[in-house]
Amino acid sequence: MPMNQMRKRLFQIIETATEEDRLSNIYDLFMMSVIVASLIPLAFKTELPVFEWIDKAAVVIFIIDYVLRLCTADYKLKKGAWSFLLYPITPMAVLDLLCILPSLNLITSGFRILKVFRLFRTLRVFRVFKAVRYSKSIKMIKSVFVRQRRPLLTVGLLAVVYVLISALIVFNVEPDSFGDFFDAVYWATVSLTTVGYGDIYPVTVFGRIITMVSSVFGIAVIALPSGIITAGFMDELNKRAEENRPGNTAEIKETAEAKLSIKNGEIQ
Repeated sequence: MPMNQMRKRLFQIIETATEEDRLSNIYDLFMMSVIVASLIPLAFKTELPVFEWIDKAAVVIFIIDYVLRLCTADYKLKKGAWSFLLYPITPMAVLDLLCILPSLNLITSGFRILKVFRLFRTLRVFRVFKAVRYSKSIKMIKSVFVRQRRPLLTVGLLAVVYVLISALIVFNVEPDSFGDFFDAVYWATVSLTTVGYGDIYPVTVFGRIITMVSSVFGIAVIALPSGIITAGFMDELNKRAEENRPGNTAEIKETAEAKLSIKNGEIQ
């Protein structure tokens, strides 16, 4: 098999699997399992030898995955030779490096300079975000957020403005209850989300009235993004169900084009 065809097939395997590509599905399932296994040691305070071996094995697999993706970067970025230079600075490639660097000292402990990576040990938690690349469900949720980004940004801006206005009002009405404006912003955020920790709160009648109004409006503001995300998720599910439905328009069109191509070939 020519080298280009091998790299193209390799790219198809390491990218998110389609339903028909069994090998790619197996690769995604394997990588998800490795990610989950690499996160297990983070749930314990004690460091056991088995955790060290799990981390060693995981980081070796992550390095291999990174190298394979770098070798097939031109198929992903479609920018020719520049793809191999641009890929390391793409968001997912940077995330891959953040997952690898904290554990390099385990493999190359002989190099003293790499011991500085122990400072990044806590960055291993970023491995949970690698699951975005291999999980179809997470990719669906990501697609929902991308499609609904404008209404979500609008609601987010509304929430920020509401928090700042509430904080400004209560800070001037009851300055003795808040050390600084940040405390007022913290109180407004807690009131907006109706969490109510109770560590900072107004004591005057007017201040309590503002708190009640802020909490009531907070319920409406918090409910808006929930409705937007739910509606977007249902639209995405319906869209994918329509795409996978036998006899949809796209499949009929492709079949007709294929038959026409065969017919033209026979005529010639």
